This record gives sequence, structure tokens and C-alpha cells, in this order.
Amino acid sequence: MRTSLFIGIILLAGCSAGIIHGLVNLVLVEPYLDKAIGIENQHMFASGEAKDNPQFWAEYYSYRAWQKGGQLLSGAILGMSIGSLYGIVFGYSRNILPGNSFAKKALALAAIMWITLYLIPFAKYPANPPTVGDPATIVLRETLYVAFIAISGFGALGFYQIYKRLKSRKMVAFIGYAGLMGAAFALMPQNPDVITTSMDLVNGFRAVSIVGVSAFWLSLGLILGVLWQKLQPDKVKQSKFQ
Repeated sequence: MRTSLFIGIILLAGCSAGIIHGLVNLVLVEPYLDKAIGIENQHMFASGEAKDNPQFWAEYYSYRAWQKGGQLLSGAILGMSIGSLYGIVFGYSRNILPGNSFAKKALALAAIMWITLYLIPFAKYPANPPTVGDPATIVLRETLYVAFIAISGFGALGFYQIYKRLKSRKMVAFIGYAGLMGAAFALMPQNPDVITTSMDLVNGFRAVSIVGVSAFWLSLGLILGVLWQKLQPDKVKQSKFQ
């Protein structure tokens, strides 16, 4: 394995996929955030917590411009972080993944990680706009979500090891994972916050969130797979003197 090339490939793939995710968020997710924050602002005006005046709106638009402007940078950083984990897993598992090319193998792994690390946890704890929910429960909600991701991810890894060791009845591993996640769904508490805002807004936000994260995993798998296929960092070039 050519280490420097390997690192370069996974960082480039992660950065590119993160930027794509940021672009999708700017186009699809941000309009829903604007609506949700607008509702929160009206509540603040009604309660007297803030005043509806030019100074408030100047600060608000400045802050939102800063947030939106940082989408691509934050996406690139997050993409490189997740891409590094994904790339390491791909490097170890590429020979046993399904597919007759590295591009297909990379997409297969991306699909597996998308399902286990995002889709299944999302089914239990679906995303809400940032202004939905009690600020006092943020830590609890984040802890529950991260814990569910850990259960799903490490559960998939554990049952994969069982799958490899089973000579027959390999379906037992899939049934075991399904049983583990079914128990986690039943035993872990629900989101503690009651949603009081429009469900059309919440459901729309959730739908575009799925699109954004799916675009990230799809592009991550495709970019890394194509780069790996083209550059083949796992093949060591022989010296011309040999």
C-alpha cells in the first residue's frame, strides 16, 4: 500500500463529497432552516425576548450569511473526517466487498455505511430543524442519537465477524443484527421533545436532509472508487532495477 497516495485519495474523496453535501444543503436544506428560524423569531418578538427592529434584523442577516457562507468549509472538514473512516474500512475490506470493480465495491460499502450509520438511526431519531425542541434537552437528544449510531455500527461490525465464521446458515447473522436493532428500537427512549411547529415544515426538512446525506455517501463512494480504480494505491510499483 502506497500510504501517501492512499491518504491523498481518501482525503480528496471526503473533501469533495463534503463540498457536494454542503452545496445540496445550501440549495435544499437552508430554505427550511430560514422558515424554522423565522417562526422562532416571531415567538421571540411575541414574548418580548427580542425586539423587531432594524438592529435585530441587521445582526440576524449578518449571522445567517456567516452560517451559509461556512457551509462548504464545514462540509469539506466533516467530509474529510468521515471519509477517513470510510477509506480505512474500504482499504481493509475491499477484497471481500461485492462488485467486479473498485468503483462498485466502494459504492457497496458506502451503501452499507449509509444504512447502518444514518438510515437506521434516522428511523429512530429523525432529524428536526434546529429551532424545534427544548434547548435544555439538546445534550440528551444528542447522546441518544450518538448511542444509537454506536449500537448500529458496532452491531453491524460484530455480526459481520459472525457472518464470516459461519460456514452455513449465514442468514443467522442478518437475523441477529435485525434482532439487536429491534431491541434497541424498543428499549431506547423516544425523542423527549413534543413537536409544536408545522409538521409540513418538519417533514419537508427531514426529506431534504435525507437527500443531502444520501448525496454525500453516494458521491463519497463513487469518487473514492473511481480514484482507487485509476490510481490503485494498493499496488506497489516495482523498482526499475528489479
